[in-house]
Amino acid sequence: MQQLALANVEGRLRGNRYPGRGIIIGKNEMEQWIQVYWIMGRSENSRNRVFVVEDGLLKTHPADPAKVKDPSLIIYNAMRERQGKWIVSNGDQTDTIYEGLGKGLSFEEVLASRNHEPDEPNWTPRISGLVDLSESDGPAWLSIIKVSPFSTEYSEHHCFRYAFVQDGYGYTITTYREDGNPIPAFESVPYIVPLQGGAQDIAGFYWQVLDEDNRISLAVRQIGADGQADTVLLNKYA
Repeated sequence: MQQLALANVEGRLRGNRYPGRGIIIGKNEMEQWIQVYWIMGRSENSRNRVFVVEDGLLKTHPADPAKVKDPSLIIYNAMRERQGKWIVSNGDQTDTIYEGLGKGLSFEEVLASRNHEPDEPNWTPRISGLVDLSESDGPAWLSIIKVSPFSTEYSEHHCFRYAFVQDGYGYTITTYREDGNPIPAFESVPYIVPLQGGAQDIAGFYWQVLDEDNRISLAVRQIGADGQADTVLLNKYA
């Protein structure tokens, strides 16, 4: 398993100029749940961001408010928690999930109401994750909402449920496969990568894996058995 996880890092992330935004959900070897989220950017508007934590929420903020051109797809809550349900996503669907869970809807049901991002010609996928510690078996979820190959007015919805994740590993999903024009969307199922050490170790590892020119911010949230979380942030434009 370790060889496969490291091969995935080397083959899919390291040296990949633009996998876009990414989510990893899994456990470290100390049996703590880990959520990793990173953002990358090619345009000035996309690069003008930092991660901040306010009242337990991970948010994107403009690094320089004067340079913001269109905040609609770049400024949002990226991580939230609701009664033991830990949410992470690459857009404002974080709040959609949060509100839907409060109404008793499932992760899949909530996301059925959302579509891919309206950023023609890339039609960026919406990726989301959930660690549900309100249930005894603690299942984890990942989701990707991609543009339909038949019509840009419709989306494909794919959800992946993980009843068991081995300590020291996580599942990864990204918005894109690689750089391009337009940028090709992620196509495979989520793949396994290593999650070794605490939040600081994991943040440092994946920060150096991501393309130095295009990486913008990375966050690692480490969730303890007691429901307390620690978050480590790395920002290119701190």
